[in-house]
Amino acid sequence: MGLTAKVISIVNAAHDAALDLETVRSDYSNRHVHEFAAGTGNQQVDRKFTDRRTLAASANEDLDLAGSLVDAFGAVVSFAKVRALRIKAAPENTNNVVVKPGAANGFLGPFGAATHTLTLPPGGEVLLVAPVAGWTVTPATGDLLNVANSGAGTSVTYEIEVLGASA
Repeated sequence: MGLTAKVISIVNAAHDAALDLETVRSDYSNRHVHEFAAGTGNQQVDRKFTDRRTLAASANEDLDLAGSLVDAFGAVVSFAKVRALRIKAAPENTNNVVVKPGAANGFLGPFGAATHTLTLPPGGEVLLVAPVAGWTVTPATGDLLNVANSGAGTSVTYEIEVLGASA
């Protein structure tokens, strides 16, 4: 049995408003589930990378999605497609966590252009899912995901989870 995965996003909200004679309530709930079978085709995954990482003040790092990440079993993970990406900045951070394609050989994936960035304030989180086609990772020319600490003075910690396929 290979890797299978389920990515779930849930939004629940309740809004109360006090009127003269009564209180009214509006409830909202929305749940999306993306299920991935084992394999390399559409809506399938056979690779995952998860980690909690810390960057020193003003530091950044390039995560090589095609060859230098190591999974929980100690094996090198190489993605050809990324189907889900979640990054969460620790709430204890003082600085932001900035995510973008690497300067050279950047993974454009969901970014659209090399200059586009995602800025996660302390406690901020992003979940990106492309279950069918995924985002292409091209070894040596389009495989670096850059994560940076936005400022000086303090380190930042973040969690990263990547699900994808090797082909």
